[in-house]
Amino acid sequence: MMDFLDENNLTGLLIGICTFLVIGLFHPVVIKAEYYWGTRCWWLFLLLGIVGIMVALCVRNLFFSALAGVFAFSSFWSILEIFEQRKRVLKGWFPMNPKRAHEYEKGSKSTSR
Repeated sequence: MMDFLDENNLTGLLIGICTFLVIGLFHPVVIKAEYYWGTRCWWLFLLLGIVGIMVALCVRNLFFSALAGVFAFSSFWSILEIFEQRKRVLKGWFPMNPKRAHEYEKGSKSTSR
């Protein structure tokens, strides 16, 4: 399969499509993570990013190494997005988890950045 992609110059196109899908996957993951766990799950995205970098460095295949890199940096970007998602919830753009409503009170130290 990789030979077919290389011979027809499709590797870059497939990496682009997969990048689009990975970024698209992270959008609802960030929304759900903030809803259920708040901003305290940022370290999980950090851990996923570090693992992604390690995989990208260990895999010899360019396609899979590139996908691991895209996954890693999408995970790192999600750290910022989890805090931005909290702001969007406070603005009323996304629903607030009623079980964690106390965390959204002004001046809450547990989730403020």
